[in-house]
Amino acid sequence: MELLEVFAVVVEQVSLNKASHLLNISQPALSRKIMKLEEELGVELFSRKGKRLELTKAGQICYDHAIEKRHLERKFKQAIHIYKAAGTRSSLTIGASLTTLQATLPDLITDYLQDYPLTEIKLLTGKTHEVVTMVKDNKVDIGIVASQITTTNLHCEPLFDDHLCLVLPSGHPYIDRAAITMKDLNELPMILFSKGTWYRILMDELFHRFTIFPNVQMEIDSFEAIIRLVSTCKTATLLPKSYLREDLIRNNELMLRDLHELEETKRTTSIIYADHSAENAETMKFVTQAIQYFAKHN
Repeated sequence: MELLEVFAVVVEQVSLNKASHLLNISQPALSRKIMKLEEELGVELFSRKGKRLELTKAGQICYDHAIEKRHLERKFKQAIHIYKAAGTRSSLTIGASLTTLQATLPDLITDYLQDYPLTEIKLLTGKTHEVVTMVKDNKVDIGIVASQITTTNLHCEPLFDDHLCLVLPSGHPYIDRAAITMKDLNELPMILFSKGTWYRILMDELFHRFTIFPNVQMEIDSFEAIIRLVSTCKTATLLPKSYLREDLIRNNELMLRDLHELEETKRTTSIIYADHSAENAETMKFVTQAIQYFAKHN
């Protein structure tokens, strides 16, 4: 063990006797190590007052350096451990909607790359039916869709359940209403996802079920664009609860209102992969970690 680390243990134990037991060396041998370090540095590290040891100013500087070196060594070993655990370089191609790419994937991919930093991840975007086709045609290894897919030769693993929320800009007259129901959305000016996207299909089903005719002012694919335009245009929207992070709501001065009818209409976001991918170790590592990640965070 290096002299600096031995010295740090003595400081932390505040006793040569205790430190010698912890280090499993004799007290005279420990004293010689401290004296050797003092000789090498040309300073006294302790002032000895009877049986008590007190750090000198030089000793405090030395101890601070020893702790910093200990932390750097620990960080270095962790980095090597992560590198060894990551194995060889690999690549994954993931298919998802633009909205999923913006709202769901960043945190998941960050979590995965912390454990497997040598993985190169490529992303392709498309609507749900397009992502399913990508997986079937082997254009992507994995698809993430806001649906549960039952298709031959595809595996579908649920990740989390989600429902829509009514999102209102600051100053909207509906903010102060004690209660809001689906009927209140009739003729309400709104910005919605483009037709054909999975959540727009869900919205249209709800509108049909409750005979609602909203005043659709814009139809947009991008979740981030909808968020900005709702705030700018002072117009309402419907967005998935899972996409609405607290900082996003706060920074855009938005307000969420839960409607009972929306909460009762849930959709499951799933991860899908083809039969042949079930035998691919890299694919299954990502699938397993995705399931564990959302089990922990939802």
